[in-house]
Amino acid sequence: MNRQPKLNWVNNLRLLAMFAVVVLHTASPLLFAYKTTTVGNWMASDVYNAVTRFAVPVFVMITGALSLGREYELSSFLKKRIGRLILPFLFWSLVYVFYQWYEEIIYFKGTVWENICLVLHQLKTGTSYHLWYVYLLIGLYLIIPIIGRFARQATEKELRYFLALWFITILISGPYLSRYSTAIELRYFSGYIGYLVLGYYLANKQINFPGLALIATLLFVCFAIVIAIGTYYLEVKTHELSTFFYEPLGPFVVVLAASAFLIAKNTLITIGPRLTKVFDKASANTLGIYFVHALILNILEINDINYLIFSPWIGIPVVALICFLISWLVIWVMGKVPVLKHITG
Repeated sequence: MNRQPKLNWVNNLRLLAMFAVVVLHTASPLLFAYKTTTVGNWMASDVYNAVTRFAVPVFVMITGALSLGREYELSSFLKKRIGRLILPFLFWSLVYVFYQWYEEIIYFKGTVWENICLVLHQLKTGTSYHLWYVYLLIGLYLIIPIIGRFARQATEKELRYFLALWFITILISGPYLSRYSTAIELRYFSGYIGYLVLGYYLANKQINFPGLALIATLLFVCFAIVIAIGTYYLEVKTHELSTFFYEPLGPFVVVLAASAFLIAKNTLITIGPRLTKVFDKASANTLGIYFVHALILNILEINDINYLIFSPWIGIPVVALICFLISWLVIWVMGKVPVLKHITG
């Protein structure tokens, strides 16, 4: 195990995962329109959803790769990570609250205290569908000082042991293998904490295997196909949308995310210094882009700029790219304003 790897490739992977999130959220409304759209259009959304499901798990794996190997003083770590996240999180949460009020999705009425309680309830549960990841991230930050000490002290065998139990727990937690579940308490090995350890392990592990990037690519393609076809099969069989194959804490997405991580780590792409600088700056703004992209997508939808501007096979990535670029522009402009640069994320 190489405990201090060079992670220059992480910036590109983070940027790719951010764009994948935007594609995923652009395609999702069509996915839920399975009863009213054509099979061909729905399959476009299904395929794009399958291909991009690696994104959030990879975000967590990157966090593990960058964080678990470092020694932190507890209060310093919590202040640096959670402290820097809270202000932009509260700002963007309130932006989404008032946007919902503007769109008449929620209403302020009654006393001032009742309205405050309404806002507090929104903050408690999430003011927009995509902010669940930020709540997840805060929880992961709380456990990183503890799990990080384990990861740094653990042998490679112990890390593999943890990951094996995590994967087994995921398998028997699914609806089709739950019959093999026992009274043994395995929840200690469940959740996104496994992605933290997996990211740390794969980033540090030197796998000297010829053609590893090609094998990882084939795995990614195969599992993306399985996820897409499996979801289509369940939709045809049950006449309902099933997220079984899409679940981020499911075996299919685990392999998909690990494959994407290994592809990025083992693929050398040479680009010019100017383009590298652009990618690095965009990668540094991914959290801000994540915060704002749902708002931009909604505004585009109101103005009839959605997957229907072309065939969904073309419209979904085109609209996602438009949303991504506008989101980045918004965050870049905000970063130039002294008062706002600390709340961009």
